Amino acid sequence: MITALLTAAGTGSRMKQDIPKQFMHVKNKPLIVYTLEAFQEHPSIDAIVVVTLPSWVDVVSAYAKQYGITKLQAIVPGGATGQESIFNGLTKISEDGATDEDIVMIHDGNRCLVSSEIISDCVAEFKANGSAVAAIPCVEAVFRSDDDGVSSTTSIPREQLFRTQTPHAYTLGKLKWAHEQAKVQGIADTAASCVLMRELGETVYFSAGSEENLKITTMDDLYIFEAILDARNAAG
Repeated sequence: MITALLTAAGTGSRMKQDIPKQFMHVKNKPLIVYTLEAFQEHPSIDAIVVVTLPSWVDVVSAYAKQYGITKLQAIVPGGATGQESIFNGLTKISEDGATDEDIVMIHDGNRCLVSSEIISDCVAEFKANGSAVAAIPCVEAVFRSDDDGVSSTTSIPREQLFRTQTPHAYTLGKLKWAHEQAKVQGIADTAASCVLMRELGETVYFSAGSEENLKITTMDDLYIFEAILDARNAAG
């Protein structure tokens, strides 16, 4: 069984809008619905759990009914941090009867253009290695700065760098273990599961991401998202 755990509990402060970014409308549809539809339509996904702001639980439920998201299993209030929100979702998945061997695919609710191919490759990589994290190679020259924007070090070879995205796929048991260890070791506010796993000494296996699988965080991201939708519509 594969459950998609969608995280949508951020307040969207960087957008400087009246509502959280995941609930903003683009072409008369909330952003979170684009993400829900991607997992609803993928044949490998059996269930969907959404972690969101407590005051928006009923709104997500209404959207699911309006847009025919029949795989939605639960809507869970988020925590104070991204790490807590994911843990709340994992707890609910476990309470609802999933076993430790079942797969959980964690995905940012505001990565609305996740494709069927990305989800499929994540599943394939998980089956090959026991975990998977969507990622793309870094194509820019990258420098490290320790003095407020002035580079005093050599550039980092870009062929060694990957930009991680979501989804991240692990067994439910592995994710529960990671969060239990985080509490024991005092690791807090690690919203990216791959970062938490690396801090715990786990190997990260990359699956295929995409430049289009952008995380909508700023208004610039929103404009890019709209442009991609327009290009897809124009292409038929």
